[in-house]
Amino acid sequence: MEAHRLSSTKPVQALKPTKKISLEEDTGKASDALPLPLYLTNALFFTLFFSVVYFLLSRWREKIRTSTPLHVVTFSEIIAILSFFASFIYLLGFFGIDFVQSLVFQPSPDVWIAEEEDDEVLLAKEDARKVPCGQALDCSLPPLPPAAPIVTVQKVFDEKPVTVLTEEDEEIIKSVVAGTTPSYSLELKLGDCKRAAAIRREALQRLTGKSLSGLPLDGFDYESILGQCCEMPVGYVQIPVGIAGPLLVNGREYSVPMATTEGCLVASTNRGCKAIHLSGGATSVLLKDGMTRAPCVRFGNAKRAADLKLYLEDPDNFETLSVVFNRSSRFGRLQGIKCAIAGKNLYIRFTCSTGDAMGMNMVSKGVQNVLDFLQTDFPDMDVIGISGNYCSDKKPAAVNWIEGRGKSVVCEATIKGDVVRKVLKTSVQSLVELNMLKNLTGSAMAGALGGFNAHASNIVAAIYIATGQDPAQNVESSHCITMMEAVNDGKDLHVSVTMPSIEVGTVGGGTQLASQSACLNLLGVKGASKETPGANSRTLATIVASAVLAGELSLMSAISAGQLVRSHMKYNRSSKDVSKAT
Repeated sequence: MEAHRLSSTKPVQALKPTKKISLEEDTGKASDALPLPLYLTNALFFTLFFSVVYFLLSRWREKIRTSTPLHVVTFSEIIAILSFFASFIYLLGFFGIDFVQSLVFQPSPDVWIAEEEDDEVLLAKEDARKVPCGQALDCSLPPLPPAAPIVTVQKVFDEKPVTVLTEEDEEIIKSVVAGTTPSYSLELKLGDCKRAAAIRREALQRLTGKSLSGLPLDGFDYESILGQCCEMPVGYVQIPVGIAGPLLVNGREYSVPMATTEGCLVASTNRGCKAIHLSGGATSVLLKDGMTRAPCVRFGNAKRAADLKLYLEDPDNFETLSVVFNRSSRFGRLQGIKCAIAGKNLYIRFTCSTGDAMGMNMVSKGVQNVLDFLQTDFPDMDVIGISGNYCSDKKPAAVNWIEGRGKSVVCEATIKGDVVRKVLKTSVQSLVELNMLKNLTGSAMAGALGGFNAHASNIVAAIYIATGQDPAQNVESSHCITMMEAVNDGKDLHVSVTMPSIEVGTVGGGTQLASQSACLNLLGVKGASKETPGANSRTLATIVASAVLAGELSLMSAISAGQLVRSHMKYNRSSKDVSKAT
């Protein structure tokens, strides 16, 4: 049944109930053409098969007893042999085809169970992760025949789409609302991620009594997130993407995508890009590249914890540990181990390279290998957790500010005095003074940890969302110190940002989704680098730092020139009358 959309000039017509279509009818099993009911046909061939087998075995035994040649057969034996092959072919074909179809096609929506075991759900998630989703691959699952499609009509009076569900969908919704069908199992049962999201959405509205009419459902590939990006989806949130640039870094121009709902952010960063470009561009240098993971282990006493610390930090043991660690991945390579002891508890911070992936899963697998290896020589070691927060992930931490995590980058540019006056509308001396009192002294007064900047997290978060990074890692990735200094006898401005823990990747996670993949492609860093593993992710880190440099330069200039409030009143306030909004 095709979807119908009624014309806005015609009254809405009543929709006829949709015929219930099962997946067995759609997939065309061999049993569909049988003239008898399925159970009678099966009983007939089962009876025939075992009867002729019994008859032939009896005849065979009789021939052996009477020394009759086995190849001499009677008419009844010929009929029995033909019946044997016919029934055998039927049973093999019927049950064989049925078994194969049960593997190829998803279970029928009519088969609903009251409870789901946890191990079945975990198995389903593991199977979903095996879908070959890559940067250059089609991430959609094989299409299924249409099964109870959702019909959308257009109301004349309010022009809002209304979902009309089939009888089959209605039964599933009722079972979800009643709790007999787990919401998380809909994708597995239906084999249609879009349909599962629509049914879950309607069930949620009925359970909560709240409308989700403003949350879009159509226009998204739900198969691409199955088992890897988001569970139990009911729609998607729209975030506009703006472009800042061209940003000239290391002799190359980049158009930087930024996903944000904050007015002025893209415009301000774009002005910073212009100032950098007119001054000859920025230089960005990668200082370190290593993801970390720090498990927590415990011993019976502090001496044993100290013994392991000394063992791990002994250079003579590093090569052995590296071999064990590196077995987990082609790209994960152990770089160093740093330990911290608290009584009888030991925190072990592993650092490794991760290629073009952000690398959290990669380093975790390597750490697990090492822990299993250490258990032999330290059987009294009790592993409390694979992560003991000495890593430290998604939290502001001095260890990341000092030691670095992910990519450590420094970016600098010398802005000409004329550009400062004409483009940034301020002076070199004003910017230097403001940076010292705001970003350095003011942040120190506030007890800032890695927050010696104006708004680095603004740019980091916008680029992260646009390119499919983990938005929560904006916490440590925004550690930044902004420095400004007058150079060339005070005529020009030297500005730099130092960011020790930019955590980015160009493969895995949300980077493979269509929109995010397009933004990475715009920057020329989509997927894994074929020439030099890790080159794309390192380039992305330098772009992030350079964009932060542009954003810092522009915002500081706006504050110095007294333009901040005026610009936000102009670009960050809606002209719509909210009181009249529906």
